Amino acid sequence: MFDLGKVLLDFDYGIALRRLLPLVQAPLADLHRLINQSPLLFEYETGRIATAEFYERVRAATQFQGTFELFRDVFGDIFTEIAPMVALHADLRARGCPTYVLSNTNELAIQHIRRRFPFFAHFDAYVLSFEHRAMKPDPALYAVLERLTGLHAGDLFYLDDRPENVAAGQARGWRGVVHHDPELTRRALLEAGLLNQ
Repeated sequence: MFDLGKVLLDFDYGIALRRLLPLVQAPLADLHRLINQSPLLFEYETGRIATAEFYERVRAATQFQGTFELFRDVFGDIFTEIAPMVALHADLRARGCPTYVLSNTNELAIQHIRRRFPFFAHFDAYVLSFEHRAMKPDPALYAVLERLTGLHAGDLFYLDDRPENVAAGQARGWRGVVHHDPELTRRALLEAGLLNQ
């Protein structure tokens, strides 16, 4: 299982903030809190509110002077591919290893990723927080992946950049590694027998 952000895709909310700033009536600090660290984003990424409500609440709070389509494109376009990790995923697929995405994310981000990054189509299944009303490290989201795959405990190997998320998988018996460096992660998968030299 792969996390998305900081594992397969780097992201920077600053890109969206800089593009949104000329179109809103809010200071940068307020816009940053609203888009990146707020309860509003948590509600959106846990599926408690839909995209339309998220947009309307951002628009009302910032007096955004643009269309929904513009907001969608700016908000989603914050990702860059981490090429060595995408290559590692391709190597796993070539070896016949099933792969899955387990991610805290939102609908606008996933729509953008599907349009922009072809590798994203090549997973066996996706467990996305906004579709299941739970965010890692909530055990409920991990249980969804187990039900979906029929795999449990040592059958699963999890890559995530956040230690608490990997620890939640390990508490269920999953194998896993906290991802910081593509070469170290590749070595961990070699040692686990999931890749060939």
